[in-house]
Amino acid sequence: MRISTKGRYALRMLVYLAEHEEDGYVSLKEIADSQSISKKYLEQIVPMLNKGGILRTNRGNHGGYMLAKRPEECSVGDVLRATEGNLAPVACLEFEENSCPRLGECDTLFVWEGLYKTVINYLDTITLQDILTHRKGSGDDYCI
Repeated sequence: MRISTKGRYALRMLVYLAEHEEDGYVSLKEIADSQSISKKYLEQIVPMLNKGGILRTNRGNHGGYMLAKRPEECSVGDVLRATEGNLAPVACLEFEENSCPRLGECDTLFVWEGLYKTVINYLDTITLQDILTHRKGSGDDYCI
């Protein structure tokens, strides 16, 4: 599994918004400049985050973006599912019901199911708040 730049940049954007939660709505230009990400690229990510219920937008003079959830309520798994889609390591696990014709005779299915559960459990336990806390506690800059 490989996380695309969409997923990585979305997470960076949301961590920035979590860090500036008290500032209210933040302009996309400010986010883009602070994270060295193209504003045009962020504009492609915003609709995914809106649809996923992660981001709130406001148009107008004091418009911008802010988190739709508190940082401790938004997991990395939520962000990556919104931007990457399903995080299943193999196609047969992408849907609730596994309709693979080899389901009954697949000797390796348990490997992929275990990997999938491990990845999802891990990503769903890390929140935006955890990233902020880790960064402040380590004294180092972070890179995603």
